[in-house]
Amino acid sequence: MITDETPHDETLVQAVELLADWLPHQRWFAGRAHVDGLRIASATLLRAESPRVWHVLVEVRQGDVTNIYQVPLAIRSELVDRLEYVHLGQTDHGHVYDALHDKSAAAEILACFADEHHAVGDLTFHREADAEVPFGEAALALPVEQSNTSLAFSDSALLKVFRRLQAGMNPDVEVHAALTRAGSEYVAPMLAWIEGRWADEHGASHQASLAMLQKYLTTASDGWALAAASVRDLYAEGDLHADEVGGDFAAESHRLGEATAEVHKTMAAALPTGTFDRTALAEKTDVMLGRLDHAATVVPELEPYLPSLRRQLERLRYVDHPVPVQRVHGDYHLGQVLRTVVGWKLVDFEGEPARTLAERTALDSPIRDVAGMLRSFDYAARYLLITDYEHNDPAYDQISYRAAEWAQRNRDAFCDGYATTGAPDPRQDPALLCAYEIDKAVYEVVYEARYRPAWLPIPLAAVERLAASPSP
Repeated sequence: MITDETPHDETLVQAVELLADWLPHQRWFAGRAHVDGLRIASATLLRAESPRVWHVLVEVRQGDVTNIYQVPLAIRSELVDRLEYVHLGQTDHGHVYDALHDKSAAAEILACFADEHHAVGDLTFHREADAEVPFGEAALALPVEQSNTSLAFSDSALLKVFRRLQAGMNPDVEVHAALTRAGSEYVAPMLAWIEGRWADEHGASHQASLAMLQKYLTTASDGWALAAASVRDLYAEGDLHADEVGGDFAAESHRLGEATAEVHKTMAAALPTGTFDRTALAEKTDVMLGRLDHAATVVPELEPYLPSLRRQLERLRYVDHPVPVQRVHGDYHLGQVLRTVVGWKLVDFEGEPARTLAERTALDSPIRDVAGMLRSFDYAARYLLITDYEHNDPAYDQISYRAAEWAQRNRDAFCDGYATTGAPDPRQDPALLCAYEIDKAVYEVVYEARYRPAWLPIPLAAVERLAASPSP
C-alpha cells in the first residue's frame, strides 16, 4: 500500500499501513471511503521510548485526488483499554494509536514549545514571546470538532491540530496571530504554533501550518446553544412576543454585533485591505449568478424564484461606489462564537475547509460575515419547527410567525450593535447585503438538499423572502 521508494523505519511503515482501513472512518477524513494509495510524505520521531511517537504527514490517494493528512502515531508494546477507540491495529512492533489521544504522546508535543523556536526533523515549533504554555498538564482530546482535532490542556490552553493540510500558512494561525499581537479582546490569545514541511512524489518541498496553541476560554458557552435556548423559551411561552420572553436574546445579539465590527476593524488595520471597483463587483456578480444557476440544477425547488433572485443579484453589478474589502472570517455563524463572562469571543478563522487556501485568504467585504450571521439567526429561529412540529400541527402557523419575529429582532439587534462601533450599518447598503445573503442561502439550499433534506424548508423560506425584497 505504501508507494514511496524511500526507506523508512520498519515500525513506522507497518504502522502507516494501518491507516488505509482506519482513515475512512474518521470524521475529518474527506473524499471517498476507499483509500487507493498511501505515501509517507514526512516522518519525524518525537519519542524513542514507549510510547514511541512518530509525527507523520501521509499522502493519501483516492482516485485522481491526493490529499496530505497529519496523523501523529503512538506505538505501545501493550494494549491500552482507555485508548481502544483510537486503536489502529497491531503490528510486529506493538499496538498503534492516534497519538493525539495518548496523553504521553500529547505531552511530548507540548514539551517542544519550551523554546521560542525549536526545530526537530521536519517540524518547527514557534512560541509567542512571554506566552504561558502549561507544560506538564494532561491533554484531553475534545470530541466536538469535525475537520480538526483539539486538545485541551487543563483549563489553560487548547491545541488545535489541522488534519487535512494545504501548503501555506493556515488562515486560523495567520489571523489569530495578527489579532493577538494587535491586542484584540475578542479572540483567545494565540500562544504558539507548529509548522511542518514535506516532499511530494516529485521531490518538491512544501510547508504548512500544522497546529495552533491558544488560550483556553473557560466559562464559554456556544453561541448556537444560547440562541437555541432563547428560541425554546419563546416557543414555550404561549402567545408572547420575542421581546416579552425572559430568554430574549436581542441584547446578546447587539453585543455580538459590536464584537464582530471591532474584530473586522482590527483585521483591517493588521492585515491587507483593498476595494472592489465596478469591474470587481461585476465579476463577483457573475460568480454568484453562476452558483445560483448551478444550485437550480441540483435543487428544482429553486426554479420559481430564479428570475427574482437574478434581478436581486444583478443590483450588485451597479453599486455606484467602491466597496471596501479585507480579510474576513469566511465561515461566520453562531457556532463560531463563544460567550464568556467577559463578553463574546470569535473562534475558527480557518474559513470553509473545503475551499482552497487562496479562496479562504481572498479579500472580501465584511458584509459576507454579517450575512453569514444573519442567516444563522434564521436557522436558530426555525430549526425547532423542523424537528419538533408538523405542518398540520395547530400551533405551526403561530410558531412560524414568532420564529420569523425572533429572527428579525435579532438580525436588527446584531446590525444595530455593529453600527454602534462606528462601522457602517450593513443595512445602509441593501444591494450588497441582499446579494451576500442570497449567495449564502443558495449554498444552504444545496447543502440541505444533499445532506439534511428535512431542513431544506429553512433556507427555502429565506430564498422566498429574499426574492421578494432586496431589503435586509
